[in-house]
Amino acid sequence: MYVLGTVVASLVCFLLLKWTKKRRFCLDTKRLHGKTVLITGGHCGIGKETAIGLAVRGARVIIACRDAGKAEEAVREIRRASCSMNVQHMELDLANLQSIRDFSEALLKREKRLDVLINNAGMPCVLDWTDDGFSMCFGFNHLGHFLLTNLLLGRLKESAPSRVISLTSSMYKYQKLDFQDLNYNIVPFFTYCRSKLANIYFTQELARMMEGKGVTAYSVHPGFVHSNWTSHFSTVFRMILWLVMVLFSVPCEAAAQTVIHCAVADEVLQHNGKFFFDCQPAKLHPFAEDEGAAKKLWEASERMVNLT
Repeated sequence: MYVLGTVVASLVCFLLLKWTKKRRFCLDTKRLHGKTVLITGGHCGIGKETAIGLAVRGARVIIACRDAGKAEEAVREIRRASCSMNVQHMELDLANLQSIRDFSEALLKREKRLDVLINNAGMPCVLDWTDDGFSMCFGFNHLGHFLLTNLLLGRLKESAPSRVISLTSSMYKYQKLDFQDLNYNIVPFFTYCRSKLANIYFTQELARMMEGKGVTAYSVHPGFVHSNWTSHFSTVFRMILWLVMVLFSVPCEAAAQTVIHCAVADEVLQHNGKFFFDCQPAKLHPFAEDEGAAKKLWEASERMVNLT
């Protein structure tokens, strides 16, 4: 009984701390008129809240999504919430390299500017494969965004100063990359953790490569978010996750604030390549700041997506 009481008391204290500790909101109201922003997965969750926040500031917002029906509905909701008609959508499947190439070609023909690229779309812990034979988490979360960013890098440099923001997760800390088996796909949770570490390495190497070229890069941990990522799981597991999220997660609007902050605030420019949480730079585990590993991953990723 004593043990049970201790556990319950600890849980209550934890929830009180969670509910009373407020997340920082982006207070920078800088206008983004004339700026173009691309958000992958901008049709739902953090991506949609980010789109609303940037459209309110006057940006031209393009959301990239593989489901045209969901994207069209999201565009209507974002326009209504932001009071801006300058919101569009384009079809993109990050689990298919040819789709990424086709999307990039179409975007470059259509858009003369790209000021902010937000690599927001993410695949949770699923045991599956992309159309090109990569593990779904690593192929979707890292390789898809790696190829997309590289194909659009020329336009980002032409639009300088520009920014690339990649969403990651604190789950990176539970795994290291195995360069002998980057396509590891045995335990889905481990695959997810590795893909999130890859997002951090990608950001760091991109920042180094673009130093002095007008493009800055940031990785963002949005926190444990109450969004629709559980839709990839079975009904029973989804119900359990829903209960956990109700108790411990933050709403998408709060989670999007750090992304918006990195997209608009001038103060982040002095933290090029850094990892952000709660609208401020955050510490990483030492192994996640390995410059050699970041460079090695970049070179391996180029080979994997056949980037010339």
